[in-house]
Amino acid sequence: MAATIAVARERAAAGDPRLKGGSRFEEGGWVYVHLEGDPEAIGYQHGYLLAPEIEDAFAAVSAGMTRSTERDWAFFRKAAREMLWPKIDAEYQQELQGIAAGLRARTGSKLDVDDIVAFNAFEELPDYYVPWLNKQQKTAKAPNLKSPGNCSAFVATGSWTKDGQIVMAHNNWTSYMNGERWRIVFDIAPKNGYRILMDGFPGVIASDDDFGINSDGLMVTETTITQFEGWDPNGKAEFVRARKALQYAGSIDEYTKIMLAGNNGGYANDWLLGDRKTGEIAQLELGLKAYKLWRTKDGVLAGSNWARDPKVLKLDATQFDPNDGESSPNARRARWDELLNENKGKIDVELAEKMLGDHTDGFEKKEAVNERTLCGHTDLSPRGVKEWGWTPYFPGGAVQGKATDGTMTKEMRIAARMGHPCGGDFLAKPFLAAHPEYAWQEPYLRDMKAGPWTEFRSGQAPKQ
Repeated sequence: MAATIAVARERAAAGDPRLKGGSRFEEGGWVYVHLEGDPEAIGYQHGYLLAPEIEDAFAAVSAGMTRSTERDWAFFRKAAREMLWPKIDAEYQQELQGIAAGLRARTGSKLDVDDIVAFNAFEELPDYYVPWLNKQQKTAKAPNLKSPGNCSAFVATGSWTKDGQIVMAHNNWTSYMNGERWRIVFDIAPKNGYRILMDGFPGVIASDDDFGINSDGLMVTETTITQFEGWDPNGKAEFVRARKALQYAGSIDEYTKIMLAGNNGGYANDWLLGDRKTGEIAQLELGLKAYKLWRTKDGVLAGSNWARDPKVLKLDATQFDPNDGESSPNARRARWDELLNENKGKIDVELAEKMLGDHTDGFEKKEAVNERTLCGHTDLSPRGVKEWGWTPYFPGGAVQGKATDGTMTKEMRIAARMGHPCGGDFLAKPFLAAHPEYAWQEPYLRDMKAGPWTEFRSGQAPKQ
């Protein structure tokens, strides 16, 4: 009977006019979704088309959030409702409500908009808001939470690239539990603003790792700032600002302005930007108390989770040691310096893809597979990454890669590889057998097998 009701519900929901124009297909390990229309329709299509993936991702993410913070899910719902929701632009409130409605129509899900908002903030509430709140409340025996260190990336232009145009590349570092699910390609044609092509997470309105381009030629990626501390409860959620900036900014200045407006300190990043129209690239190191913008039309800017502006280091990342060459961020910084300088004038998308899979330990200067390589495999490291709270053999590292250039951006195209950019596989069962300390992840941790480098474009149809 329940199955019959579910089929009838899905059949009825499929006729909803809000689904008009939305579509999905799978290729190369990715799920490609096209969303279009007004904010409510975009959200409804998102929730409906990705319903199974959203339910699955929510279970994994919420389990991680509650375990690490020692707070129940009701706490995050309250934070979403009382702190985040009032500052979210009406457009994105409608989109988030649409996600909840589409999800409910497809599966009968009990998740509501408070759940969806808290879920969208999974990169900022547990590791930025909760540590700040614990300090404010002087919480006894509070867990030792640390802001994450996600990603290796670069953007290059001018004499640094093979044909002088911008090249941008990024691999996403996160837990394998979440990363195996970070496999959505979003093609969004909103009623207002620019068209977007980005990778993303099911149920989340921003790319969130982040890699995206828009139809006015803006190219965006980032890496997080290790050991950042700070939060402004009166600010606007980072996932909202990041989505808004990608949708409405047509220049580096416009992007910077949107990200600064209402900055809450959540998910603090070094944003790497490119403007295809001018050939200019930039790095926006966005702390809470300080920020710095560098820009050039002939150079390269790289990130691997280290802040470099003295003021940001002094005010926002006081615990980070930029001189500790053994740490993952600094070792990868050293490797980026070597690799990019060695290849000055040769950099293109094909070479960028290879760089994202690089396995040279930036500290020991030799081939390795660990947390100090651009393609990270912390599950193979007895050191872990203490700066992020990743214990020895933590199941995390580089979970996928993306690259694009000026020509591809003009044509709204990106290249993407699901799984380790080096092409290696992670297998959950033997890992858990060898590392029972991570047994709590067993219900959520899955094999993460690398797919091929695959090209995606806006308006793409599935292969026949």
